[in-house]
Amino acid sequence: MPCKRRIPHSTRLDSPRLTLPRTVFSSLRLPRPYAYGVSDTVRLVNLFRVKSIETALEQTHSEGHSLKRGLGVWDMATLAVAVAVGAGIFSVGAQAIASHAGPGAILSFIIAGAVCAGVALCYAEFASMVPAAGSAYTFTYTTLGEFIAWIIGWDLILEMLMAASVIAKYWGLYLRDFFHLMGVDLVTQWQIPGGLTIDFAPVVIVAFFTALLVVGTKISSRFDAILTVVKVGVVLFIIVAGFFYFKPENLVPLVPDAQPVAASASSAAAGSGASGALATLEQPLLQWLTASQATMYGWSGVLSGAALVFFAFVGFDIIATASEEAKDPKRTVPRGIMLGLGIVVLLYVLVTLVTSGMVSYTQLAAVKNPSLSTAFELVGASWAAKIISFGILVGLTTVVMVLLLGLTRVVFAMSRDHLLPEKISRTNEHGVPVKLQIVSSIVVALIASTLDLSVLADMVNIGTLSAFVLVCVGVPIMRRKRPDLERAFKAPGSPWFPVLIALACLFVMMYLSVLTWIRFLVWLAVGIVIYFAYSYRHSLLEGNFEGGAEKA
Repeated sequence: MPCKRRIPHSTRLDSPRLTLPRTVFSSLRLPRPYAYGVSDTVRLVNLFRVKSIETALEQTHSEGHSLKRGLGVWDMATLAVAVAVGAGIFSVGAQAIASHAGPGAILSFIIAGAVCAGVALCYAEFASMVPAAGSAYTFTYTTLGEFIAWIIGWDLILEMLMAASVIAKYWGLYLRDFFHLMGVDLVTQWQIPGGLTIDFAPVVIVAFFTALLVVGTKISSRFDAILTVVKVGVVLFIIVAGFFYFKPENLVPLVPDAQPVAASASSAAAGSGASGALATLEQPLLQWLTASQATMYGWSGVLSGAALVFFAFVGFDIIATASEEAKDPKRTVPRGIMLGLGIVVLLYVLVTLVTSGMVSYTQLAAVKNPSLSTAFELVGASWAAKIISFGILVGLTTVVMVLLLGLTRVVFAMSRDHLLPEKISRTNEHGVPVKLQIVSSIVVALIASTLDLSVLADMVNIGTLSAFVLVCVGVPIMRRKRPDLERAFKAPGSPWFPVLIALACLFVMMYLSVLTWIRFLVWLAVGIVIYFAYSYRHSLLEGNFEGGAEKA
């Protein structure tokens, strides 16, 4: 049966052939069994057709597919702080001190913050040129072409879907812990026939924020701002309280001598069968490629610590997904990104400094899965545990909301380009994609309430970093292709600075496990199948190109 689809007159083109950019793919020919009702031809497939900036901006005003603008600089900065200052600030810092860098974790946070600042500058330039929903997906679509944009969009869906599910899951765990500290045993989990455990706490938090987001991002951002103020207040209280237990001698040496990493249980069995294979899959890709022994502490520990804490900064890219909802986005978004990231870097460095000074890194290393509360317990300040527990609960609450927002905005952008079904990008009279928000939230709630997602946590990281790499590479490409475009903000040192930041992100990715890379490649393979089976022939740009670029 031929595929029939209504094609807007403005997107039709009778050109029988398309010309690719001069790449190794230029000679690629794939069969297309259906071409708008004509099933016979073998056409030249243009994987790198580019959506013009003008088209991306015009779509933000299309009836029924546009978002309401109402967010200012502080709203955007609050989004970044809300998602970044989450569980990471209470746990990742202590883990970096104990298992990676010792007091040198302070340097790890500075290095990670510097890399994130470089990525933020690239995001800010793109956001000032293309203030449209979709973040890295939209930016890539206008520079590297549709196929690469699809890959990045597919990565971002993975990142935000898994991240929202994991955070909602752990919100339920911390909710129970908080009530336990208050002397109340809260039951949110039930066993059902078949041995499956259902946790209703994630469903509650996802449903609550879905209702807020359906009402509109301005209202939800105000609520988010209130929770963020409370969360940052708790963090500042911890910093001040920690300095009363601060001992400068705990910071000496700042970078301890390197030591071999103790073999884990799986590594100890590495000499036989499946256990050995599992140990190989769990080691960092860089270690596997170089066949080198993993170490902790020393300067290599500082760098591996930077790889660990890098993900605690993730959040400014969420701002870019909401660019279309910002007032005067060409100025609001860059300022919001830099302001939010600056606040996050300052808070993280201060918390790490306090934690390193309160107790020796060897004391933290003796505790399994140490957190910030561990440091207070070791100095006899157990009263702080309740405050920290409350801060974690509030922190995760805001992260859930922002990730739900980011997930729907990426899917919204891909749907509006018809790479995903177009109907799901419909907005209501208030400029909110209600159906998409509800469907996305249902998926998140189902995953969070039924599955243990800790094994997939690194999938969030690799999806994020791959998007960062392509955004950084896209900056010099767009400078060369479209020097005429107005840029309210410019990343410095192009092309060398953006390329250097992209390489830094790749270096961080090399510290992710072999198994994470395998899962990532499987996810990409599924996405590629979907692209050629559906997205390519339904794309809004299909038939509207000549010579590999969009026709005016």
